[in-house]
Amino acid sequence: MKRREFLLGSGAAAGALGLGAFGLEAGTQELAIQPASFALRDQVTNGMVSLSPDAPPPVLYGKQGEMMRLPVRNTLSDYTAMHWHGLRIPNGMDGVPYLTQMPIGPNEVFNYEFTPPDAGTYWYHPHCMTMEQMAHGLTGVMVIAEAEDPGFDSEQVINLRDFRLDEQDQFLPAYTARGAARAGTFGNVQTANWLDAPVYDHVSGGLVRLRVVNTDTTRIYKLHVNGATARIIAWDGHPTGIDLPMPTAEDPLLVGPGQRVDFAIQMPSGEGQTVELMAKLPGQPHRAMTQLRAVGRSVGRDLRELRPLPENPVAKPDLANAELHEFVFGWTPEGGEPTNGFCGSLGYNFWSINRKPWPGDAAQGVGPLATLQMGKSYVLRLRNESPNLHPIHLHGLAFVPLKSNLRTLAPLMTDTMLLLKDEVVEIALVADNPGDWAFHCHVIEHQKTGLTGFIRVT
Repeated sequence: MKRREFLLGSGAAAGALGLGAFGLEAGTQELAIQPASFALRDQVTNGMVSLSPDAPPPVLYGKQGEMMRLPVRNTLSDYTAMHWHGLRIPNGMDGVPYLTQMPIGPNEVFNYEFTPPDAGTYWYHPHCMTMEQMAHGLTGVMVIAEAEDPGFDSEQVINLRDFRLDEQDQFLPAYTARGAARAGTFGNVQTANWLDAPVYDHVSGGLVRLRVVNTDTTRIYKLHVNGATARIIAWDGHPTGIDLPMPTAEDPLLVGPGQRVDFAIQMPSGEGQTVELMAKLPGQPHRAMTQLRAVGRSVGRDLRELRPLPENPVAKPDLANAELHEFVFGWTPEGGEPTNGFCGSLGYNFWSINRKPWPGDAAQGVGPLATLQMGKSYVLRLRNESPNLHPIHLHGLAFVPLKSNLRTLAPLMTDTMLLLKDEVVEIALVADNPGDWAFHCHVIEHQKTGLTGFIRVT
């Protein structure tokens, strides 16, 4: 098979990577990630479930309000640290090297323990050697279940990722200077769960929760659903709380790196009928990223049977008494290589926040972009002064968009705001989680070349 027709040869890819494994020690879920190819194969080693070198990182499951214990053993040859994207957890568990913890060295273990306050769809990825490790596949989905079952017959997780491969199925360089200075360096092999248009079976006429996560380092997906009655029920982990128009081929949903969307799908009643998650990629026709196939006798469910998802316990900002802070995202007025210690550098700076590039993860004497007082409400004005799009992610806190100079924004609680070209967006939040919280673009090449910083909550 040719590569663009797909299936990457696992032996060749694993040999090309040479990255080692990255594991969770103990517990019921063992990560053994050799992020190389696109065929999933389970195996059991010493009584623990692990994944072959052909697999994406597994979905990690937790429950709202219940403790999660995730000891992470680094069996890579490089340093690393694990960030739990979107979770409002204690600062010391956030996984940002030099800001919240020291990097995890080879053969070291860091014990992550936290109780997720929010249900929803989240994900995890390294925040050290970020570009290299994420580009080679260290991006996994985390599902935090509601305290009470919302009533679906089944659910399906879809992890959207690009990979950069040559004609011999070897990894191309994860980044380029040209890409970093523009929209990012795009992959040339688009996958869902590391597969080319996989098909998943779900009961005919059943209700499926489709959890879609963009864990890519660069690509912004334009998505819509074909072949089913459906609605959007959650955005970036949080219930929508309002009826939203379903995206269409003509008006697709933009999902940037780091963002998530949950659809409630009413499966077709006929055996073998399919539902398609469609994507529009630049220069290509619409394509099915994945299909859900109806199997068995119809169970005759209806979307109207579903109860609304319960709200997560996120404090609502007091806009009448909110303090304003402004942030400008754009190119940097100065270059130079950031000081990233053990966590890798691309070797140059192109981007900045408030016209100052991030001096590096391990740089000394770096202060916060803003200091917020615990319990107070704030409005953050985010100004994009570049022609490129930026998914701006704030760790440890959740915020709600208020307004944009270019479009109408739904008031959906989120942790990642996709800024369009020349867009100015105001967001609001309550500073209710103390600590130093990373604040950066989730196009990883932008993050690693200056478009990052942190906000302090005291």
